[in-house]
Amino acid sequence: MLQVKDALPLLRKIIFWSYKGLAHYKDPILMGFRDVLERGETYDKEHPGLFERNVESGKAEDVCAIVYTSGTTGKEPKGALHTFRTLRAGAEFHLRLDPWYQHDNIVPYLPPVWINEQWLALGCHLLSACTLNFAEGPETQERDAREIGPSIVFRGARLWESQAAMVRARISSADPIKRLAFRVLMPVGNQRAEACYKKEKPGLFRRLSCALAEPLLFNAIRHSLGLQKARICYTSGTMLSPDAFKFYHALNLPLKNLYGSTEGGALSGAKNDDFRLETVGPAHHGTEVKISDDGEILYRQPGTFVGYYKDPDKTSEVLKDGWFHTGDCGFINEDGHVVLVDRMRNLVRLVNGETLGPQSIESRLRFSPYIKDAWILAGPEGLYASAVIVIAYNNVGKWAGERRVPYSNFTELAQRPEVYELVKQDILRVNTTLSPGSKVRKYVILHREFDPDDGELTRNRRLRRAFLEKRYSELIEAIYRDRTEVPVEVRVGHGDAGAGTIKTTLRIESLEGAGR
Repeated sequence: MLQVKDALPLLRKIIFWSYKGLAHYKDPILMGFRDVLERGETYDKEHPGLFERNVESGKAEDVCAIVYTSGTTGKEPKGALHTFRTLRAGAEFHLRLDPWYQHDNIVPYLPPVWINEQWLALGCHLLSACTLNFAEGPETQERDAREIGPSIVFRGARLWESQAAMVRARISSADPIKRLAFRVLMPVGNQRAEACYKKEKPGLFRRLSCALAEPLLFNAIRHSLGLQKARICYTSGTMLSPDAFKFYHALNLPLKNLYGSTEGGALSGAKNDDFRLETVGPAHHGTEVKISDDGEILYRQPGTFVGYYKDPDKTSEVLKDGWFHTGDCGFINEDGHVVLVDRMRNLVRLVNGETLGPQSIESRLRFSPYIKDAWILAGPEGLYASAVIVIAYNNVGKWAGERRVPYSNFTELAQRPEVYELVKQDILRVNTTLSPGSKVRKYVILHREFDPDDGELTRNRRLRRAFLEKRYSELIEAIYRDRTEVPVEVRVGHGDAGAGTIKTTLRIESLEGAGR
C-alpha cells in the first residue's frame, strides 16, 4: 500500500515518460509498467530540473480535468471543465465538514470520471495523506471492502439501496433463529435512530438494549457490508429514501447526504450531530445559495466549473452571472438547511392540483428487496400516478422457489399473479406515506430489466425519463386508457443465429381506493 510520500517519486517517473517519452511515437503502443518507470527515470536524468519547472509553471486556474455528467438529459454526457482551484475547493469543503486523518482508509466504488471521486478519492485523499485502496476488480469489490474495512465510505444512493435490500432479502431466507434475532433486535436500532433524529438522550434501558443488540446482530450486518470500521458514510447521486436512512442509522452507521453537482461544485452537507432526515444539510461555508421565483436551487462558490467542453451555448444556459442553475427544485428551511424536492423537469402538476415528485416515491419503492427499479409517471395529462416496476429477479426467484411458484424465465416470473400480489404490498406500504392525490393508482411489472446499454439508464443507474417515455409510449397509453393488458415483444436467444422475439402480454393492475 502506497502512502502519498512514497507515491510522489513513482508518479514523477510515470509523468515524465507518459508526457515526454510517448510523444516520440506516432502510433499507440503497449508497454510494460517497469519499462515506463525506467524510461521516465532516464528522461528525468537527461533533463534535470524539468519536473520542478513544470510544477512551478502551473497555475491554480489551469484546466486539469474534464469531468462528465451523468447524461440523463441528452444522448451523451457533457464534459465539465474543472481547474486545480475548483477541484481543490470541493475537496476542502468536505474536509471542513468531516476531518480526515492519515490513519483513515478509503475504498473507492466508482471510477475517477465521477465528480465525487475527484473530490473525495483524489482531493481529500491527497490533502489528508490517508490510505487509498483499490479493489482487485469489480467482481471482488465487496469482498475487498470487507477485508479492508474502510473508515470513510462514499457510495451512490442506488448502491446503498441495493445493499439494504440485499440484507433484508438474506434475512427473509435465513434460518429461524436469525430471523427471530432480526425481528426482535432491529426495532431496538430503529428506536435509537428515532431518538437521534429528535436529539433525545437515550435512557438506561435503551442503552442496555443497544449494547445487547450490537454483538448479536448489528456487528455482523456491518461486517457483511464492509462497514465494520466506518466512521464517515456519505450518499449522493440521487435521493435516498427515509426508509433506507433509518435502516443504516439503526445499525449505528452515520450515513448522511452530500449534495452538489459536477458543474456547480459541492453545495451542502451536515455534520454528524446536525443530521436532518428530510434535508441535505446547510450550505458549505463560502457558498452562496438562493431559490429562484419558480423554486429552482441556485448557488455560486469557488468550486463552480469553468464551462462545458466546446459547448459555450450549454454553458450559458446553466451558468449566469456566476450563479449555477441546478435544475433542482427545493427550498431552504428555517434552520438554514437545504431541502431537495426533485428535478424541476421531473415534477408533474396533477389535474387535482397537487405536484408529484417521482423520485421520492421511486426511492421508497426500491427499498423493497423485491423491487430493483421503479418508474413513477403521471401520463400525458397528469391524471394520476402509476408505477412501472422492475423486479429484483434473484430475490423474487428465491421467494417464488420457497413457495413453489413455477416459472422458467424473467418474463414468466414477472407476470405471475403471486408476484403481482407481492409487489402490490410494497406499493400499498409506500402509498400510506403519500397524500391522497399522489398515491399510486395503477402498476405494471415490466418483462425485462432497464438496461444502460439500451439507453434506458445512465451508468450510475439514473432513469433517462424522456427516453423511457418514447420507448414505452404504447404501455403508457394503455395504462391511461384503462386497458388491463398490453402486448409486448420479448427478445430471446443470443447471436445472429439464435436471436429472435416472442410476443407476451403485460398485465396492468389497479389499486382499489388509491387516490379516490
